[in-house]
Formats: sequence, C-alpha cells, structure tokens
Amino acid sequence: MSYQNWGPQDLSAPAAKQLREVPVERGMVLEEVQTGWVGAVTRVEKSGGMHVVALEDRRGKSRSFQLGFGFLLDGQPIRLMPPSPRKRPAPAGARTASGSVRVEGQRAQVAKASRIWVEGKHDAELVERVWGDDLRVEGIVVEPLHGIDDLAGAVAAFRPGPGRRLGVLVDHLVPDSKESRIADAVMASPGAAGNVLIVGHPYVDVWQAIRPAVLGIDKWPVIPRGMDWKTGILRAFGWPHSTKEDIGLGWQKLLGAVRSYADLEPSLLGRVEEVIDFLTVP
Repeated sequence: MSYQNWGPQDLSAPAAKQLREVPVERGMVLEEVQTGWVGAVTRVEKSGGMHVVALEDRRGKSRSFQLGFGFLLDGQPIRLMPPSPRKRPAPAGARTASGSVRVEGQRAQVAKASRIWVEGKHDAELVERVWGDDLRVEGIVVEPLHGIDDLAGAVAAFRPGPGRRLGVLVDHLVPDSKESRIADAVMASPGAAGNVLIVGHPYVDVWQAIRPAVLGIDKWPVIPRGMDWKTGILRAFGWPHSTKEDIGLGWQKLLGAVRSYADLEPSLLGRVEEVIDFLTVP
C-alpha cells in the first residue's frame, strides 16, 4: 500500500473525509503512517484541547500522536476518533467475547461437577477472557493443571462419570508427541470413554494461539531448541525476560491485546468450543 498521499496537506481532501471513523480503544493495534510506528493503544488523554493517543510497540517503547487522520487499523486507513462515551449495559442480543448471545439478568450458575482442565495459568486466563461469560452461565469451572505428566493420576482421582464429565485442553497435542501418548493412555483408562474428552492445539504454548496480526507482527518468532520458549519470545520482542515476574508481565501485555474470539487462531477456537459442547450437551 502506498502512503504517498498521506500528510497534513491532504487532511481536507474529500477522499480523507470519506475514511471510516473509528473510536480509539485501549489495546487497539495501530500504525501511524507518517513515521511507520506500530503499537498498541495504552492511553488516551486530552492535552491543549486535542486528544493524544500513546502507542506502545512490541519492545515496550511508547510514542504519542494526535488523533485524526494518518492511522492504519488492520492495514486499512482510518480516521481515529476520541473514545466513545461509556455505554449502557449491553441490551439483549449483545454478543460476548466468544461471539455467543449475551444472557442478560441471569446470575452465574452454581458450579457443576464437570470441569475443564487446561495445562497452566495462562491457558486458564485466555479461556476466561474469551469464554468466561458463557462458562459462568453454564456453571463450568476452568482449572489449571500445571502440566500433564501425571494426567492419568489426576483423572483417576477425579473419578469421571455421567454428570461428572471432564474436558482437557492440551498444548502441543500432535501425532507421536509425548502429549499424544499421555492422552491415549488416559482415554484407555476405566471410566474415560464417554466421560472424558481430551483435545489440543498444535502450538508449543497457548501464547501462540493469539493471532500475530493482533500483536502487530507477521508471525511468531522461532525460538532455538534448548531455550525456554516464553523467555525466548519476550527476548525476541525486546521485552524484559529475566525473571518469573517478567514472564508474567509479558503475558499480561499479550493477553491485553485479546478482545474477542476473532483475535485467536481457529485451531484453538474449535477445540475449546468442542469441550464446552461436550460438557453442556446432555
């Protein structure tokens, strides 16, 4: 796409006036075309009678720009507008982050015996961010396992059965992997058939289930063998990566870019929906 027609001299041109107007939102990933700066919106403030937006790039550096023309959203030119006024509670028929119709006025159900297990805390937080509203309506709790090496023992202790089903979401569940062998052994155990469902995505870590474009990158960095994957990712982004706190803060920054199911890869979306259906359909 050519940017040669962008610039202050064009701001009054008819073509510019026809651009789609988009209210700025926290977490929105934008490109400022004059400088080529790409970053996520971290704050919006009014200064000197004008609105200014701060964009933080993947290295954690921030620059501020005046709202208006000269921005790209998902590769398309837009006119960036001030934030929308605070909205009233969503009307009936509004959508949740997962894309389902929001159920208004209904309290969360008492937790059922059935559970969704995921490998770790980050997996649980991502599922909560997108499907949390749906799961509270259904009374389904998500619990992190902190690894699946002893999945067989955990399933046996859970004692699955009719009305006490278990859905397990596994990272890197690909043929001939350690994870696939563990899953096969669990499914062959007594009581698993019809009461346990193990599904997985192909990614090394659930972080990769976030679409790269949402983060303003073309693809996830390739991390050399022998290097901790999360540490390598943060290092490639130029973010702090030396401590557990750095890992946690890096994940929160990534999670903050996820606003709905559209920000996740289909290979994760389909598996989570499959588990929810398994646990909620009689």
